[in-house]
Amino acid sequence: MLNRAVLVTRPSRYEHLVRTHGTHGQARWFLEQRGQDITPLASASTRQSLAVQTVSAAVPTSWRQARIDRSDLDRFLFEPQDVVIVIGQDGLVANAARFLNDQVVIGVNPDPAEVPGVLVQHRPDDLAACLDAVSGDSQEVAISSRAMVEARTDDGQVLCALNEVFVGHEGHQSARYRLQLGDAEERHSSSGLIVATGTGATGWAASVARQRWGSPSLPGPKDEALAWFVREAWPSATTGCSLTAGLLGPNETLSLVSEQETGGVIFGDGIEADRLRLRWGQTIHIRRAHRALRLLEAA
Repeated sequence: MLNRAVLVTRPSRYEHLVRTHGTHGQARWFLEQRGQDITPLASASTRQSLAVQTVSAAVPTSWRQARIDRSDLDRFLFEPQDVVIVIGQDGLVANAARFLNDQVVIGVNPDPAEVPGVLVQHRPDDLAACLDAVSGDSQEVAISSRAMVEARTDDGQVLCALNEVFVGHEGHQSARYRLQLGDAEERHSSSGLIVATGTGATGWAASVARQRWGSPSLPGPKDEALAWFVREAWPSATTGCSLTAGLLGPNETLSLVSEQETGGVIFGDGIEADRLRLRWGQTIHIRRAHRALRLLEAA
């Protein structure tokens, strides 16, 4: 089967502004009334368009090619031999990773003047060499495996994320649940639970870790361990705050039994719109996912 290059993009901030206000002129006026300039946003959008053109032109003519927007990821049928080329920011790679199953991902930073990102490590002009590497025409290829985290409910619903999953209340009120890790168990009233991968350890998890004493060492980008944190556990006559942080090994599972009558949710990578609903009495098991992000690393 011939390889297929799947280009994943999202609208630029400039495109979002123009769609919101109708025309370039109206968007420019809206920003100027607030002491802001639309020019940098328009220039960044132009660079993104040029990057997409450069990447598309670098795909061999013998390959099939598809382009999808971030909003269509959950409806797109990826094929096993696809090479997924994400053109944008690091977060767009995380968005795409949730819908993949062992396909190689190449992250492209659309602005050659910027420092490469953590996940978008390649420049548009690098694409020909990258595709040679992943298609087997080059001996120099470094595809790393980035751990993902999986939350699975007792009725079979599954949510995977590249950075972290959050379990809590949809209105960010106090969440009530029983936390179980091995033989340890504790009832909590808290601001929710975060379980992060090594890739996500520089984001939300790092913010939580900096604010508490005795935080476990966070895993590195290529580690298989997960870091977990209970946010703002509240001690009371019925709830505790001793089982609130730690590391999960590759074969360990953290379980949570919901005692939330309404509003219980699970979401991943900060995308609250894509969530699983929790009812009172449901059990959620969180562990390292069986699948991982396969990312082509820069030389």
